[in-house]
Amino acid sequence: MLISEIVSVALGALRANKLRSLLTMLGIVIGVAAVIAMVALGSGAQQAVKDRIASLGTTLLSVSPGFQRGFGVAVAGQRRRMTIEDAQALDDPENLPDVIAVEPEMQKSAQVTWTNQNTNTSIIGTAANYLTVRNYKLAAGRMFTEAEDRGQRRVAVVGPTVTQNLGLSTPDALVGEDIRIGGMLFNVIGITEPKGQGSTFGDPDDQILIPITTGRYRVFGTNWVRSINVLASSEDNIPLAMAEIQKALRRQHRLRPSDPDDFQIRSQTDFLTTTAETTQVFTFLLAGIAGVSLLVGGIGIMNIMLVSVTERTREIGIRKALGATRWNILLQFLIEAVVLCCLGGIVGIALGAAGAKLMSQTAGWSTQISMTAVLIAFGFSAVVGVLFGVWPARRASVMDPIVALRYE
Repeated sequence: MLISEIVSVALGALRANKLRSLLTMLGIVIGVAAVIAMVALGSGAQQAVKDRIASLGTTLLSVSPGFQRGFGVAVAGQRRRMTIEDAQALDDPENLPDVIAVEPEMQKSAQVTWTNQNTNTSIIGTAANYLTVRNYKLAAGRMFTEAEDRGQRRVAVVGPTVTQNLGLSTPDALVGEDIRIGGMLFNVIGITEPKGQGSTFGDPDDQILIPITTGRYRVFGTNWVRSINVLASSEDNIPLAMAEIQKALRRQHRLRPSDPDDFQIRSQTDFLTTTAETTQVFTFLLAGIAGVSLLVGGIGIMNIMLVSVTERTREIGIRKALGATRWNILLQFLIEAVVLCCLGGIVGIALGAAGAKLMSQTAGWSTQISMTAVLIAFGFSAVVGVLFGVWPARRASVMDPIVALRYE
């Protein structure tokens, strides 16, 4: 029997039972679609983190409070604190020649009101060099000055997301207006350009910048800072800058040589490595969970193919009586299983890509369809068709034609 005839008979059998074939493919369709969508979500999250960190600049260092340690382990709830004085200790060109800018930050969430509109956003108390250190640009207006910071002026630079949440279609319209932050009036003097790349890990445009001295005495009521951002003079000098920062802060905190650091210094490379590893594990976990449905789909195909072999016992007997070999019967049922899995894989790829795009448009999540994941999912679906189709096909091929013809 010709291969083309075997393929024609196999496809004819699938067309004769359209509904059963469709339901059989459903497990593969769901499995492949889930793998594509979940891997796209994980890859998108990883790329969003990379873009976000790259947008901050490669020479940016972040200094944050560490944990108090006891008996060699971090004590829960005993997080050390850093102050504005620590930032001032780092702003010393004579002792820290490889540090070119220091920018401390305070942060809290607060309600912001403008006319009859209000929203909750992050209030960032920072220095006048924030835009330079954090690689932001202004869309309108200006940044507050060091003189306004020292004078505790109530001025603010607003992110574009905040203006949208306040109902403004044109962010420039807020420049010169007064907004109320936690019951205190601030004059808006500038609007930052959209930073983006924050749909998965927070929105960097949903914030309001105020002078740190104003924030210290009027909004936050403390001199504790969340972090201190530092710019190194160059990528090559990052290790030197980190060593200088470590030395200055240990001297500022009066730590003995035997005492461990009560602060952490991290570069963008550290953040990138950590987040890449985390999101990679997250992606593999999602893909593994979704891959289980592929196995379930394969088991479903094997079950249906076994039922099909039983139902078509007389057909198998007639074909063998007419000269069909074991190989012909084996190949026919194997082709049926592989076709079901491959069609299910194609439909699953389309649904998975559509699902990833839908998540990106509706939920605002970052997604990135991986061609590697597409090829692996499709290849796996084909392998599932072969593996789970072999047993039913072999069972059909070894039937005794005399027994098969007697089957009712």
